[in-house]
Amino acid sequence: MGPTDIIAVAAFAGQCVEMQSPTQSVLVVIPALNEVSTIGHVLEEIPYAVLGARGYNVRAVVIDNGSTDGTADVARQYGAEVILEHQRGKGFAVRRAFADVAGDYIFLLDGDATYPAVHIPEMLTLLENGTDVVLGSRLAGVRAPGSISRFNVIGNTLLTVLACALFRTRTSDLCTGFWGFRGGVPPNLNLTARGFNIEAEMYAEVVRRGYRFGEVPIQYRRRPTPTKLRAVRDGWRIARMLVRKRFESLRRD
Repeated sequence: MGPTDIIAVAAFAGQCVEMQSPTQSVLVVIPALNEVSTIGHVLEEIPYAVLGARGYNVRAVVIDNGSTDGTADVARQYGAEVILEHQRGKGFAVRRAFADVAGDYIFLLDGDATYPAVHIPEMLTLLENGTDVVLGSRLAGVRAPGSISRFNVIGNTLLTVLACALFRTRTSDLCTGFWGFRGGVPPNLNLTARGFNIEAEMYAEVVRRGYRFGEVPIQYRRRPTPTKLRAVRDGWRIARMLVRKRFESLRRD
């Protein structure tokens, strides 16, 4: 065997080793609408080094939901992939993400810097140990002063109680925008929501399909820019989504 043959065999062996122990992927998905002042901080906070040391290839994908302020440009400057979704509404953005991207583990958080991405490794540990879906709970965690009004705390609590009663489950924060999934879960969720009722629909689908879910208490920060959520209108839509999904489940059963 000549030197050329030895090099070829070594290269083939190297490929085999790589194929036998592939690096798993963590995908961080960030729906964003006009978040130019915060999207850079959100992306900068993703714990790339920590996750890389655990053997993961990390990608950040921003779903730009029709921004007009340069959000997509800033996201690209921070190394994120940008997918444009021109139909306005968080539900459209999340559904586009789940249709277009994939990873071994997928994390979803908002682009307004209220959810610290530093909680991802803790949530990932639960997913690695057999949990299918992990929620980052604001209501079980620490909320910064002014991050959420008393009215919204009451509303979130009532909607969470409604979800638990309808689906006979236990959770502390139905409306959280911070989720972690094993990669095979999102493609199996039948999602139709257009707006902020997407979390309620995800929760209903996760329960209906029998996925194991857990929670991690998180820190929740004050949003530095005006909220796009309209508490009464969106709260009503969330409640309607929960009731609708419950009756759909009963009809299937």
